[in-house]
Amino acid sequence: MLRVVSLALLILISGAASAAAEPPAGDDLALCRDRQTEGPARAQACDNLLNAGKLSGKDKALALVVRGNALIAKRDYDRAIEALSSALEADPDNVGAMNVRGIAHERKGEDDLAMADYNRAIGKRANFGFAYNNRGTIQLRRGALQSALDDFSLSIKYTPKFLLGWTNRARVRTLMKDYNGAIADFAEAEKIDPAAPQIASHRCITWGMMGKYDQAFADCDGLIQKQPKNAYAINNRADVNMMKGDLDAALRDYNAVIQAYPNNVRAHSGRGQIYEAKHDLAQARADYRAAAYTLTKFDDIEVAQARARAQERLVALTPQVPAAPTGRRVALVIGNGAYKNVHALPNPPRDSKLVAGVLRDLGFQTVMDTRDLTRDKFFQTLQAFAEEAEKADWAVVYYAGHGFEIGGVNYLVPIDAKLSADKDAETEAVALEQVIAAVGAARKVRLVILDACRDNPFAPTMQRTLSLKLVDKGFSNIEPGAGFMVVYAAKHGETAMDGEGGADSPFATALAREIREPKVEIRKLFDIIRDDVFSATKHEQQPFTYGSPPGREDFYFVAGK
Repeated sequence: MLRVVSLALLILISGAASAAAEPPAGDDLALCRDRQTEGPARAQACDNLLNAGKLSGKDKALALVVRGNALIAKRDYDRAIEALSSALEADPDNVGAMNVRGIAHERKGEDDLAMADYNRAIGKRANFGFAYNNRGTIQLRRGALQSALDDFSLSIKYTPKFLLGWTNRARVRTLMKDYNGAIADFAEAEKIDPAAPQIASHRCITWGMMGKYDQAFADCDGLIQKQPKNAYAINNRADVNMMKGDLDAALRDYNAVIQAYPNNVRAHSGRGQIYEAKHDLAQARADYRAAAYTLTKFDDIEVAQARARAQERLVALTPQVPAAPTGRRVALVIGNGAYKNVHALPNPPRDSKLVAGVLRDLGFQTVMDTRDLTRDKFFQTLQAFAEEAEKADWAVVYYAGHGFEIGGVNYLVPIDAKLSADKDAETEAVALEQVIAAVGAARKVRLVILDACRDNPFAPTMQRTLSLKLVDKGFSNIEPGAGFMVVYAAKHGETAMDGEGGADSPFATALAREIREPKVEIRKLFDIIRDDVFSATKHEQQPFTYGSPPGREDFYFVAGK
């Protein structure tokens, strides 16, 4: 935890002026102004007032900051920025709004805009410790360690009881090899909250880098005993085992994380290093691929470091094989319909069979045609296909089944998923990044087609344990890297329609028909499919394409003569 995310902390400055006055009659206004009240109750009170149009000036700004912070907790960053910008229109000097908007920009990967907001807040209030801390996190992620150290020191100076300031400075001091200073900072943090889990978790790494492995394992083991599913702490213990040279112990920890959290970037990147050291390069590449690809612009610092390491090693270990004279094309087709814990989907098996047949007819050398994948089988299938993609010029994945967004992450749903709580997506579903990784090794065309924007059948019973944005329909917007295409059967927020009377779905029907047409370049092809589906569904479903293949060459499913 690097940033300020608590309502009480984020709103402390912005609410001070308005809270000083006696609130007029009205429970909502009193509750909205009350900095001691956190969570949905305060957010709802502020929303009630904003929706009724009863606020102006500083009170309106305060309510909008509360709304913005609640939207950040749901990872709805665009609407958060909109609310916080409105707060600054109502109260241009509201440094809390500047600080919170900076967090929203940072989470969107807009570090320059975030930095501008933090600087503006500090310019307005030079003793604003929380803004110094948040600015320091950007400096840390950029590798500007001295600047990060200076900012965390100022955060401590102006907010000495702010635990994150101490633990963040300890982490920077560790990276700068000022180990004694780091241990001293952790000791100060313990005076504030001796039970804070980030103290033991981060200090474990500091002890490890000092070569004091007994102390390191005492910290990590103690935390893991209290929180056996804490992937962050288990990854840290694995990292310490790597420092010690105990690769087998590190491997056990990384395996434990991946078994529970199969999409975990840090564990895949770390395990890739172990397999590389053991000269199992195929498995090392598989793990590096699983960690290398992202569809968003923001990663926490440890994830960003692990992903960068995976990307570097993947390039180094990937054999440079020349393209085949006629182009080798491979495809993975998945139709998940026989769901065990929600209603079955009749269309995906039919749609996937249709698409697999067409791809074979078009001369794809390998078409892996699969049905009804459980979680473990899903990941195994993706790894096997990735090995095929390494030898190919085109790699195409077509998926039909349940899929949706939870907390800003797009997931495909195996047939054995229960998803009784929102947080279970991390352990039970397949992040779209893993599908991107499976096509990533192909030399030219890397295409993922998702006929999966159906209603989320788990939503009515899914327990909301996290402050996450949960989308009941469709996928979220993504930003695939250069050379990738991701095609959604329905754009964000829409639901892909099934065929009537046992017919194939409108999207699968249009796809199977149009890709047979000769001399239609792939970019134009999916524009045509979009128009066909839009027309066939009477404007109720509109496919959407993100990214594009390499720009210096045209690509055709059927080249023609």
